[in-house]
Amino acid sequence: MSLTRTLFAKANSYTSSCFESQTLAALINRLDDPVLCESAVIRWGAPIPSFGDLFSARVATVGLNPSNREFVDELGNELEGSSRRFHTLASLGLEAWADADARHLQLMLASCRNYFTSNPYDRWFKRLDEAIAGTGSSYYEPLGGACHIDLIPYATSCKWTELSHRQRTSLLMIGGELLALLLKDSPLQLLVLNGQSVVDQFQSATGLALEKEIMPSWSLPRTGTSDVTGTAYKGELASIAGIRLRRKVLVLGYNHNLQSSFGVTTHVLRRIRQWIEEVCRENFK
Repeated sequence: MSLTRTLFAKANSYTSSCFESQTLAALINRLDDPVLCESAVIRWGAPIPSFGDLFSARVATVGLNPSNREFVDELGNELEGSSRRFHTLASLGLEAWADADARHLQLMLASCRNYFTSNPYDRWFKRLDEAIAGTGSSYYEPLGGACHIDLIPYATSCKWTELSHRQRTSLLMIGGELLALLLKDSPLQLLVLNGQSVVDQFQSATGLALEKEIMPSWSLPRTGTSDVTGTAYKGELASIAGIRLRRKVLVLGYNHNLQSSFGVTTHVLRRIRQWIEEVCRENFK
């Protein structure tokens, strides 16, 4: 039996439509939060609770927050037509999010569920998909069974690293509550944290101290300086921000950001994939 099928067998059944709509409505209501208003959040873009179908996935990779390129092109113009990935006020014909009704919510949720069958940002997601391949899950059909979520489900007008320290801190202060909102009713069994920044902020947002292990085979060579040491992280998540989840979720992470760490070789990516597979086999027998 594949790991994906094992994960499916261990999960309870969920009435996803109701939970999805409630979650998205709560995220939309937060768009008027002063913290978001002052933190370069693209407020005319819909919140992104997940990339892919959160309520049919058992594996989720985790990042910091969605890229602005999910909404705009390289010139900063809103994506339109077949290039569009997620809905906006303009695409839904709305003046304000307060005007959104159940039909609008379903359109926004459909863009999340269908992300990897429409116009996914493959340059970013393909490497992550390789990392979780050993679980028997994928973002893409026909395998499926995986999605991606972010600690902050709102895109910002600039990259995370370009936000001020105050803006990043303000967003992350609400990160735990928002993550609990996403996870508490989902069937997810495994979270994979992509990179040291995500690992650090995840621990801060959830209060979970992950076990840390140095992985010599993950080291990245550097000319004229010390190698970048590889580090693995592991733990189990049972609650977030005082909100108990329906079950314990296995959390795995690594310090290398697969998309932006210079010199992440195919060999290191393969080793990370093998480690994720081995830990899953031990935990989902």
